[in-house]
Amino acid sequence: MNLSFFDQFMSPSLLGIPLILISLLFPTLLFPSPNTRWITNRISTLQLWFFHLITKQLMTPLNKKGHKWALILLSLMILLLTINLLGLLPYTFTPTTQLSMNLALAFPLWFATLFTGLRNQPSIALGHLLPEGTPTPLIPALILIETTSLLIRPLALGVRLTANLTAGHLLIQLISTATITLLPTMPTVSLLTTIILLLLTILEVAVAMIQAYVFVLLLSLYLQENI
Repeated sequence: MNLSFFDQFMSPSLLGIPLILISLLFPTLLFPSPNTRWITNRISTLQLWFFHLITKQLMTPLNKKGHKWALILLSLMILLLTINLLGLLPYTFTPTTQLSMNLALAFPLWFATLFTGLRNQPSIALGHLLPEGTPTPLIPALILIETTSLLIRPLALGVRLTANLTAGHLLIQLISTATITLLPTMPTVSLLTTIILLLLTILEVAVAMIQAYVFVLLLSLYLQENI
């Protein structure tokens, strides 16, 4: 029984062929393709409004040099948001519950922001490792601590996203299993757990959106430090 709860996090395969690539590419097919018409349908208008809102939220704290990252950050935001929301549907697989995938997204982008700072302003980027006014005896310890906190950032990004989504999926499965099990013997308690399940599902929809936004927002903050 314990193992069956974690079967939903196993990468799907067909005839030994992994299907995780299809899981990553399928969400992009749900968005309507852009066109050159001035007047479009409501879905395209809503899509453009949402893209504009997210881009404004992410790019406002950055200067003009950081605006080059708008397409990358917006694409990542839409990808994570769509994957997280589709993963809440029954009999679906959520690639963002895999730590390896989240680290594969977090580490290159974090390293790109770090490399940008080291290339454009190396003294300021390295100056973040040693706060101003630090006593001389504490300099080696503080440099080691700041370096560790800097290197652990991509790991924190990946673990945060994985842990939140995995915990939500497990809670939904546990409560839904309890609801079905209690239905024949205690229908009143089963009805109560059904209400809890609906509220938890709404909460998980919010968590799926918030975690996608937090992932990209932290990357934009790391970028802001290095430009």
